[in-house]
Amino acid sequence: VVTLAILTGMPEIHLSRWVGNLCAPVSLFIPAYLILVMGGWRALKGVLPAAAVCGISFASIQFLISHTVGPQLVDIIASIASLLCLVLLLKVWQPRDSFTMAGEGEATMEIEKHGFSRTLLAWSPYLFLVLFVLVWGYPQTAAILNKVSFPIQWPGLHDQILRMPPLVAKPEVYKAVFNFNWLSAAGTACALSSFTAALMLRLSVRGYLRILGAVAVQLAFPIFTIACVLGLAFLMNYCGATVTLGLAFAATGIMFPFFSPLLGWLGVFLTGSDTSSNTLFGNLQVVAATRLGLEPAIMAAANSAGGVMGKMISLQNLAVAVAATGMARSEEGRLFRFTFRHSLFLASVFGVLASLYAYL
Repeated sequence: VVTLAILTGMPEIHLSRWVGNLCAPVSLFIPAYLILVMGGWRALKGVLPAAAVCGISFASIQFLISHTVGPQLVDIIASIASLLCLVLLLKVWQPRDSFTMAGEGEATMEIEKHGFSRTLLAWSPYLFLVLFVLVWGYPQTAAILNKVSFPIQWPGLHDQILRMPPLVAKPEVYKAVFNFNWLSAAGTACALSSFTAALMLRLSVRGYLRILGAVAVQLAFPIFTIACVLGLAFLMNYCGATVTLGLAFAATGIMFPFFSPLLGWLGVFLTGSDTSSNTLFGNLQVVAATRLGLEPAIMAAANSAGGVMGKMISLQNLAVAVAATGMARSEEGRLFRFTFRHSLFLASVFGVLASLYAYL
């Protein structure tokens, strides 16, 4: 959303509010939808109060923060609020029946009291991760950290391509600058959080390096896959293929508000990044909306909101999911086929919402 605001020249809080308007109604039913997909109606019936509390608490905070604070902390605060509300609910309510998924045995659980200090220690890696990412994402901090970044103008590509209307208002050269932001990158924040958590948990240097090595081996192929997909995304971007697809969506006329989130969905599927999708199609959405007499902020926000649903089918995310869960690499195709219909359905829900906002 921050990148979208910079590219379109719109106020960040204005775009944040419209993204909140689109995402909050969908967030209401996402927990129930997940349970329904995984366990069917019987599973949902058994935990309906919990699904309702999760959805309502998350959507309410998501809407509130997006309208009052901005986009930076929306989902982090909403997630924490949802967790706390669910804990409070389970203090006074428990499911009456047990449920076992197909192929699984009856689940058994022994309740053991750990105390506040041990519980806090167990949560410390996640708390450090949230803390470091928040600090790294703070504008003033990022400005300081970016002072040691190294912009690299890519040879043979930088300023060699001309971008033309309607993607941009007037012809302009296409920059190809790789920003080596080694200190301000989110990955640096994640690495420092892992160092801090290792110290807190009193993990030895040998133990830490052993875990790091195991993770490197586990993620070696997904990292290679991500690099290839990003290379393909840049190729499609600089050769004009992605823009051609975007213009095809923009030519849908009165149906454009419905297809607007699907354009963001396509962008994330191709690049794996909502930020990249906004970079590709943000201005195109604004131009198309202006031509059709629609509110540009709604269409720009729809690009970002619809892009979220492309995450679950982007190739690099599938590669990471398979590696993180220990699935065989051959299972990526099956995972894609399973998630595709849900991804398309939810992106279409955003299309319906965007149409309602645009015309009503």
